[in-house]
Amino acid sequence: MAKAKIQYVCQNCGYSSSRYLGRCPNCGEWNSLVEEKVQSATPTSSSRVSLAGVKTKPTKIKEIKMGQTPRTQTKIRELDRVLGGGIVPGSLILIGGDPGIGKSTLLLQVSGQLNKVGGTVLYVSGEESATQIKMRADRLNVSGDAFYVYPETDMGAIKQTIEDVKPDYVVIDSVQTMSEPDVSSAIGSVSQIREVTADLMQIGKSNGITIFIVGHVTKGGAIAGPKILEHMVDTVLYFEGDLHHTYRILRSVKNRFGSTNELGIFEMREEGLAEVANPSEIFLEERLKNATGSAIVVSMEGTRPILVEIQALITPTVFGNAQRTATGLNRNRVSLLMAVLEKRANLMLQNQDAYLKAAGGVKLDEPAIDLAIAMSIASSYRDQGTQPTDAFVGEVGLTGEIRRVNRIEQRVAEAEKLGFKRIFIPKNNLQGWQPPTGIDVVGVATLSEALKRALN
Repeated sequence: MAKAKIQYVCQNCGYSSSRYLGRCPNCGEWNSLVEEKVQSATPTSSSRVSLAGVKTKPTKIKEIKMGQTPRTQTKIRELDRVLGGGIVPGSLILIGGDPGIGKSTLLLQVSGQLNKVGGTVLYVSGEESATQIKMRADRLNVSGDAFYVYPETDMGAIKQTIEDVKPDYVVIDSVQTMSEPDVSSAIGSVSQIREVTADLMQIGKSNGITIFIVGHVTKGGAIAGPKILEHMVDTVLYFEGDLHHTYRILRSVKNRFGSTNELGIFEMREEGLAEVANPSEIFLEERLKNATGSAIVVSMEGTRPILVEIQALITPTVFGNAQRTATGLNRNRVSLLMAVLEKRANLMLQNQDAYLKAAGGVKLDEPAIDLAIAMSIASSYRDQGTQPTDAFVGEVGLTGEIRRVNRIEQRVAEAEKLGFKRIFIPKNNLQGWQPPTGIDVVGVATLSEALKRALN
């Protein structure tokens, strides 16, 4: 028997040390190093072998045949959009999110849909019993003849079950509860998560099995475990939302088979997660018509244009330094735009507190929202409302110019579809296309010009 040695491994970033340290020198986290036993002898690693016993071998690239493997549609269009058009066979998909946000609910609904289209699904749960999963499945109206539920945490038993059932799709809920028998460290440790994910990757890639992995998140919002976990998988999805609101946002931060800018929006109901086909109407439904400090922006989330209300409240400061607070927007971007407004539009904002938010809980982070932010700030400062049927798109430069943005045709078409009568866009974006007739497209070159035409 090889002698085991003691090592201290950071549970936040995976850094290892031969002695205990109060603070991790790699990530700076306090009290994150945990004692783990490591075998001094290197374990024998196995090569990729399929369930049929076929080993992989090197092949000349010109001899590799490209099969037209179609993506599998889950019939949940919001998820298909985020994945890039559907599920790629043999892919490894990691889904993270806060506790209670709806990760298990989403995957249970996806499993039911995949079973309906003819796939065999194995749902492995390390956190719930089979009875508990059945109770949720009945509430969500999910069932199927080839839908297997397996409450287990031992990877050895799970691999044997995959070999027996031969599923097309496997759901692991969650990776932090699974244990590798050959690893002596505690369940949920960095070593366990790394080895479990490596095993799942080998199973999925060797046999063409699509594997969904649920990952817990830390208090900082990142997926718990080593960063290598996100490097190993094909797709990383984050399920976001406020527990006090019913809307959930599915966002892709890594996708080897599609765009990382796509966004899916769901509504949590008693019968499960329902798709939100037109999120713009939801973000605008409670807008007051004559309110000051409000401006509508057409923001692009991947290939989807979304209309969002940006709200600003500008009030005289009662402290020595003016406050700048932003929710759903970048605080540094707000401070920069306020400086441009003060310098280029003669608005005295240095002694004003500014509170801004993107209504509806959505997070906006693209240059095209600059003009709408500036308009909402100026509207609140002057106590003069914008027109309810006006929308704004444009990037604001430091010299006060309005710079061109991408996908202007889709943005204008979305604003017209929702009944907006006028949209302000960069003047240079007027070239090369024909604006629609149902909306007045106004090209502006400077911030001062936009303020003059929109607020007078």
